Amino acid sequence: MKYKPVIGLEIHAQLNTKTKMFCDSLNNPDEKHPNINICPICMGHPGTLPVINKAALDKVIMAGLALNCSIARDTFFERKNYFYPDLPKGYQISQYLKPLCEHGTLRLRGGKEIRITRIHLEEDAGRLQHDSGSEYSLVDYNRAGVPLMELVTEPDFETGEEVREFAQELQLLLRYLNVSDADMEKGLMRVEVNISLTNEDGSWGTKVEIKNLNSISAAAASVDYEINRQKDVLESGETIKQETRGWDDVKRATFSQRSKEEAHDYRYFPEPDLPPLHFEDAEIEALRSTLPELPAQRRERFKTQYNLPEADIELFTMNRPLGNFFEHVASELLSFEKLSHLDRPDKEHQERLYKLASNYLITELQKHLALLGASPEDTKITPESFADLVVRVFHKQISSSAAQTVLQEMFETGLSPEQIIKEKDLGQVSDAAALESVIDAVIEKNQKAAEDYKAGKEASLKFLVGMAMRESKGKANPQLLEELIKQKLK
Repeated sequence: MKYKPVIGLEIHAQLNTKTKMFCDSLNNPDEKHPNINICPICMGHPGTLPVINKAALDKVIMAGLALNCSIARDTFFERKNYFYPDLPKGYQISQYLKPLCEHGTLRLRGGKEIRITRIHLEEDAGRLQHDSGSEYSLVDYNRAGVPLMELVTEPDFETGEEVREFAQELQLLLRYLNVSDADMEKGLMRVEVNISLTNEDGSWGTKVEIKNLNSISAAAASVDYEINRQKDVLESGETIKQETRGWDDVKRATFSQRSKEEAHDYRYFPEPDLPPLHFEDAEIEALRSTLPELPAQRRERFKTQYNLPEADIELFTMNRPLGNFFEHVASELLSFEKLSHLDRPDKEHQERLYKLASNYLITELQKHLALLGASPEDTKITPESFADLVVRVFHKQISSSAAQTVLQEMFETGLSPEQIIKEKDLGQVSDAAALESVIDAVIEKNQKAAEDYKAGKEASLKFLVGMAMRESKGKANPQLLEELIKQKLK
């Protein structure tokens, strides 16, 4: 029997506000000392009253707008009642009946749209620390009360790869919006999977929940594993248990954590200490006007404007600072090109320049950045000097090996390409007359290779060009050398 996976996601993302959701305690995920960023309000002391963090509201609404959601004009917060050691009040202020955002979509690269059921705002719980071997656990309340966005999708996923792409795109979008840093290693974004397989009649089977996924790759892998596990269980004649499962990164397998016979009764009721919320259309449109260019829009523009390969566009989209640096370089390229050519470059000529600049950014500049763990704006290289270098390489004023030397010097000193080329005498020789003596000397020293080329061995030509490059100390134009050696040996 062919089973169809039915998969939905619940994704939590901590908002990067300055303070917590209902008090002025700092929201600092990098705080190393436990129970520092706390106050009577987020600790749930009697007589304290919460105050809504407007910045958190705005960030969730912006995420909803970017994800094509409808925004609730009237909504309210509710108490979600449950008892757990890291929940100091004994309840969580959340939303249930009227979430801030509903009915959105996020399009995957292949065109498939994943429907978003809802996005609501709540406060996070604290963090339990379990020390192995001890009979107790410790609680750190620094995270308690931090604004938390929860996004729930429809069960539209069918593979782990779709889960991976959705989670990566959502993470990127939240960062573009400056809504959340969405770092899963720090727990700033958490993905939970709900998965079942269809029955013979097409109805949904028993749902299994997968929690404690610490990376996007783990979420994708857990889905693929769980699909196969549930198939094996059903084909063996057994039934799927409704349960919560975890993911073992070492064994690459899910494992049972606890059974889940029925849903909890959280006894939601409106939060009596907070007023209902109302948003005017003008407020929503004002937030819409602040939306930046989103990842999908950036990809499309880079394709239309620069005609770069898909891999380059994806890197410049994922690595936003590098993509921004490329755009600054691209805007300077034509200025330097006009200095060396009177005619305005046509579209094809411009695109070749853009591609060369992209190549040097990705392959050469990235090597230097990786060593320092830096972004382009943190270095001494300016977009103007980098564009100058690219144009010189494009017109073969310097060789590719010389360009690497120049770039290294630019990285270390911040000098212009022109200064470095003059100081180190790195200019490429493209004068046929100047190369004549070099070619004669190489052929004289390598008579056998010259005869082999005349006999039809093409590899001998490459050898002679290499010898001529060595003779010229890497300054000769290799393409011109090849043509001149061919003519000499005719």
